[in-house]
Amino acid sequence: MPNNQTKKLVQGSMAVALFTIIILLAFYVPVVNIVAMVFALLPIAWFTALHDRKDSVIVVIAATLVATLFGGIMILLLALVFVIVGFVIGDAIRTKKSKIYLFMSTGTALLFTFALQYVVLVKFFETDFIKESMNMAKASYEQSLKLAEQLPMQQSLTTENLEEVFRMMEAALPSTIILSAFILAFVLISINLPLLKRFGIDVPKFASFKMMRLPRAVLWYYLIVLSINLFVQPEVGTFLYVAVLNASVVLWLLLTLQGLSFIFFLLDEYKSPGFLKGLVVLIALPLYSFIILLGIIDLGFNIREYMKDKIQKK
Repeated sequence: MPNNQTKKLVQGSMAVALFTIIILLAFYVPVVNIVAMVFALLPIAWFTALHDRKDSVIVVIAATLVATLFGGIMILLLALVFVIVGFVIGDAIRTKKSKIYLFMSTGTALLFTFALQYVVLVKFFETDFIKESMNMAKASYEQSLKLAEQLPMQQSLTTENLEEVFRMMEAALPSTIILSAFILAFVLISINLPLLKRFGIDVPKFASFKMMRLPRAVLWYYLIVLSINLFVQPEVGTFLYVAVLNASVVLWLLLTLQGLSFIFFLLDEYKSPGFLKGLVVLIALPLYSFIILLGIIDLGFNIREYMKDKIQKK
């Protein structure tokens, strides 16, 4: 028992010390900070995966306090993001949760910490970085338009068009933030899980991208949103407009991923060279409508089995 307590104390101290060093690098050292932020959650996730929640919460609090002590109050918000996300990942691994649960809980934790940061910055520091970024981008585009007016060429974008584009961007901010959080969650999980496995942690395995299958309910959501756009046509600026626009962005991305997954499945069945997958990803953006259509067909009909049987008979 004493040996176990000593081991736990040593591991907890290591996790706190490593987290503090990495978070200080992430906050103060340019260039290195990008790499450091990717691995900042690793010490917390490692300790949490090995020990119960009570001990892990103590380490999370200690790591946050020590990092703030050495880095100052401004580092607190950054530290909170990674201790919470590290705790969520480690706890999901320790309790043997599924890979989908791990991904969803990590994305949700990132959304929560981003929202917390935003509220604190707006309320206590009077800094609305989202609004400031939008204003800077808008000012930059307006300046570009003024310069373009002096050149003997036809303008493809007017001031009215620009206003409409930025209104749409502002309305789509919720879905953009949600998608960004879950993309970041996927990146953090993909990088840190193999490292945790090297440290002897039993981590869940993610299925190949070509096996991705969204719930069929996604098709019904897409049909509802499409019907509202076609028949109701919400007025710009209304709540329904914002809700439908954000739902559309999320559904388009999901169906695009489903379409890409189907193409990857076919390429592997035909034993095509790997570079073709990279080529498909490159052309997915200009041909996103076709990719979405493939995603809809893949979800709505069981064509993978049909294609697999057809390929095997050749």
